[in-house]
Amino acid sequence: MQRLRVNDGGRFLEKEDGTPFFWLGDTAWELFHKLNREEAEHYLRTRAEQGFNVVQAVALAEFEGVTTGNAYGRLPLLADSSGLPDPSRPDLAGPNGYWDHIDFVLDTAAAYGIYIALLPTWGDKFNKLWGKGPEIFSPENARTYGRWLGARYQHRPNLVWVLGGDRPLQTSRHFAIVEAMAEGLTEGDGGAHLRTFHPKGAESSSHHLHDADWLDFNMIQSGHGEAAIANDLRVAADYARLPVKPTLDSEPCYEDIPIGFDAANGYFDEADARRAAYYAVLSGACGHTYGHHSVWSMAEGAYANNEMTEPGAYFLMDWKTALRRPGANQMKHVRALMETSGFASLRPDPQLLARNFPGSNRMVAARIEAGALVYCPNGLFAEIDLGRLEAAAVEASWFDPRSGEYTQAGTCEGEGVRRFDAPSSGRGNDWVLRLKEVPHA
Repeated sequence: MQRLRVNDGGRFLEKEDGTPFFWLGDTAWELFHKLNREEAEHYLRTRAEQGFNVVQAVALAEFEGVTTGNAYGRLPLLADSSGLPDPSRPDLAGPNGYWDHIDFVLDTAAAYGIYIALLPTWGDKFNKLWGKGPEIFSPENARTYGRWLGARYQHRPNLVWVLGGDRPLQTSRHFAIVEAMAEGLTEGDGGAHLRTFHPKGAESSSHHLHDADWLDFNMIQSGHGEAAIANDLRVAADYARLPVKPTLDSEPCYEDIPIGFDAANGYFDEADARRAAYYAVLSGACGHTYGHHSVWSMAEGAYANNEMTEPGAYFLMDWKTALRRPGANQMKHVRALMETSGFASLRPDPQLLARNFPGSNRMVAARIEAGALVYCPNGLFAEIDLGRLEAAAVEASWFDPRSGEYTQAGTCEGEGVRRFDAPSSGRGNDWVLRLKEVPHA
């Protein structure tokens, strides 16, 4: 595997040899903490078969990750004189330790061609605004911990560092901790890996950190609280920022998570997961991360809350069943469409739409090399200003986000406003209109 870097244009990621890299991520926050080796291998093999090439996971995990052992009963840190886990004292004693297990997962991921977007810690370990904590980081031990992590993994190419972890930066101390950890990582690995920041819900890393020299690209958490998906607006806002940096939605609505975290509101489904993905990438994102509620948490069944102490309807199923949910199986079509469309040339172009619909029918449009893509979330039709393509003629087809198949829609002259009717309409009948330019003679 090759290391990743930002391309010269500043919009996308690429491999060391200049090959464009489309980030198709999955969310597995509790991967290191809860799964044994056989389970981790099963998880990674399944996601690789489904076309995912990035997995987001946390070293010091959310679910009491520094106070309860991993699948083998091992803790990541030794205690300090007060009895608190000490980030400057990783527990490296004996074979099969916590960090040995992370090494195994990184090796296995590499064998399947998967990059690990590795969070050194969940955010409750420096800002216990909610969750279990405890708060154990200071600027001093954050730098020490970051330097140790960077040095340990400096030679691994399949790694991206992700600071933060679902907590806001509210005080100067929070900023100092994150800054020190970022600097420590670079001191340890010599700048070998990209660095980014995972923010709290309904926010982007750009809110606080866009101008930070260490932030190589932005992450958005559009989150789970908005029934009306509008992550395209957040991607567009990042896309417009200067200096230019890549951005992606690293935590959109999870499939099968209660809307607004309340089962009474219903659940996000595969149609929502698809909409978030196509909205983001056609608005200029450098990739996209999918998530399932039972997979990020590695839930073992149906539970009422994050503590998983009683049955209920907050988690709907076990993680192995959830691996095969429809949205997960359909994400490979996002990657296929973008890679076959020359995504590194993509430019959002809402003016392609001669008119747009409001609300849940809102379309997004982008130019690609020798053509255009338009996402229609409920089918219907798209009225396109073909004059913007500057082509003698246009070949049209409809891409099905559920199957990855194309339906041909004919050829027309490349001028004026033209209406293209989707093959079907209604919720769950989303389509991508693909227009291919036929050049002038």
